[in-house]
Amino acid sequence: MTMRLFLEGVKSKVREISADLGYPAVSFEVTETSKQDFGDASCNIGFLLSKHLKKRPSDIAQSIAERYKDDMGMMVSEVNVHPSGYLNFVANYSNLLKSIMTSSQDPNYGSFDLGKNSPTVLEHTSVNPNKALHIGHVRNIIIGDTIGRILRKANYDVRVLNYVDDSGLQVADIIVGLLYGGFAKEPPKGQKFDHYCGDMVYVSITARYEQEPQLAEKRSIVLKELEEGKSETAKFGDEITRRVLEEQLKTCWRLGATYDCLNFESQIVRSGLWKLVFERMKSMGIAYLEKEGKNAGCWVVKSDSEDEEDKILVRSNGIATYIAKDIPYACWKLGMLDDPFQYRQYYVQRDKRVLWETTLEKTGTKLDFTGDRVITVIDSRQARLQKIITKIISGFQSPGKSYVHLGYESVTLSPGTAKTLNLDTGGKSAQMSGRKGIYVNADYVLDILGVRTYEEAKKRNPELDEPALVKIAEQVAVGALRYAMIKQDLDKIIMFDMSESLSLEGDTGPYIQYAYARAVRILEKAGVMPDCDHGFEMLSTPYEKNLAKAIGKFDMQVEDSAKNLSPKIIARYCYELSVSFNSFYEHVKVLGAESEALVTARLCLVRSFRETLGKALFLLGIDAPERM
Repeated sequence: MTMRLFLEGVKSKVREISADLGYPAVSFEVTETSKQDFGDASCNIGFLLSKHLKKRPSDIAQSIAERYKDDMGMMVSEVNVHPSGYLNFVANYSNLLKSIMTSSQDPNYGSFDLGKNSPTVLEHTSVNPNKALHIGHVRNIIIGDTIGRILRKANYDVRVLNYVDDSGLQVADIIVGLLYGGFAKEPPKGQKFDHYCGDMVYVSITARYEQEPQLAEKRSIVLKELEEGKSETAKFGDEITRRVLEEQLKTCWRLGATYDCLNFESQIVRSGLWKLVFERMKSMGIAYLEKEGKNAGCWVVKSDSEDEEDKILVRSNGIATYIAKDIPYACWKLGMLDDPFQYRQYYVQRDKRVLWETTLEKTGTKLDFTGDRVITVIDSRQARLQKIITKIISGFQSPGKSYVHLGYESVTLSPGTAKTLNLDTGGKSAQMSGRKGIYVNADYVLDILGVRTYEEAKKRNPELDEPALVKIAEQVAVGALRYAMIKQDLDKIIMFDMSESLSLEGDTGPYIQYAYARAVRILEKAGVMPDCDHGFEMLSTPYEKNLAKAIGKFDMQVEDSAKNLSPKIIARYCYELSVSFNSFYEHVKVLGAESEALVTARLCLVRSFRETLGKALFLLGIDAPERM
């Protein structure tokens, strides 16, 4: 029994009584009360029936309350009517708390069968393999990874994809720099290859195109060779992009993100999928050949708005644009095209999941990475492109299929953090640009966060050895960064501040992790595993009740988060659960309680909190350290 079942039980009983009284069926709600003085659940049925029965809401609520009192069941101890007309219910805490704490010990606690195991494709990260991941990319990675964890908890069969654009302009820039721009093919000693390619080669070579037109000409030639995939240049390009990708993935894994399949753009281009989709678009009238104007000779998708230009699919020279690669890829993800790929194992990740990669060779394994729904995590600047893809997919009339763009806003750096990272922003927040070299690598941020955390952990835990301190530092650094990226609404710009994110006070990852560690310490000091079969009637303070109810809301939060594709809901739940625990910790004695029975009951509550917060933090991809 959780808070969900408590609320649903009340609602079912109210519906039954209303029908017995001959009242018309209305769609009413039973929700948690906003103030504890009103009880634990509140129902608005009186207001909704008032229009039909021509009676005051309070009179209608009173008639239902009187009937409810005849048989309140196991979970309700009191029913009353507020003068405004709300029907309020007080829980039978002895039974409710026992049910919540018993449920919270289940390894699957919080799981909710929303997805019915339906196949769902989730694509995220998808950073061009020409540079290291910067702090802006991190938001995409963490949103995507967290959504995947939440959807699995809600019983979706999630297949996580990472799209590797290994044949685009930005990769061509790196190849031009390494082959024709005078850059060494190996980085300076001690520098990661992805940092070298992004920080030195990419930024420098793109700045030289205007002054060195011969390099710009080389870029066009390299781009064509990469797409054709037959030359030595293409072979060299594949080697370079795979080296960069390997380093990018190390950062992703450090952040706790894992994937199911790497999808290479070069193979999508060479697979022939675009030709199939293009012919289908022409036959359905989705693609049009312009015969006049600036787009003469181009195949376009007409815009729905006079304020937006038509989108070019194929230029007049016959070269397909980037959207022409995205459309067949979207169709493939939805299983609307025969799969031309086989799959080979790329790596076994830290969570033991095998990471596969696409191949056009016939020596791989046939697998299925398609879904009935596709969720693509891409920043909001790509909203128009994603809207066009969604429109085209809808035009293909795919019953039961859906394509969802999960957009998010950008990440800036606070003035203080920018200064710490040697970026001169004139006291303003820093907007990042990989092309201009205005960004901060994710590895660098994690390293700095880790150093600061290490020093604090060493002060607090002088008895711990070096490996233990390093582990805590990494757990807290990653937790601080992940939480900072998902506690905001997706449509809000994040201004990331390193000092604020590491605070043990307020709405931060370390604050939540510290609450978990505090619970662990209490249980360790107790020295025994409490027997949680009885004694819950002794948990009578508001702090105990509030904590228990917060624990009992976990599955409701999972459902809400999965339905709305909102990781913030779980982040907010972790914070509110931790606030409830810390309030309990400050006002209620656990090991120093008046009786052994009360000590046991409160230890059970602490254990339930620890188990639930640990599960919720896992959904956020945040480790739950036992020391801080």
